[in-house]
Amino acid sequence: MNRTNMSISLTHLHPGDSATIVAIHAEEGLHLRLQALGLRNGKRIELIRQASFSGPLQIRIGTTDVMLRRTEASKIEVCKA
Repeated sequence: MNRTNMSISLTHLHPGDSATIVAIHAEEGLHLRLQALGLRNGKRIELIRQASFSGPLQIRIGTTDVMLRRTEASKIEVCKA
């Protein structure tokens, strides 16, 4: 990974930001579920919106939109585009 672009948690992105997934730090069950939703290392994602009051995040992977709890999103490490 190029260290000039530091990796951050998905929860630190702002609506409209794009990033690439560099790691998923989750227990096996959640990791497999996220993979089934299309979240894998190297995949480009875009943060569409964040619900207020610590609500879920809506992200786009290709043409698919996915809603994630903030606790799940915090386990996904991304590198901002």
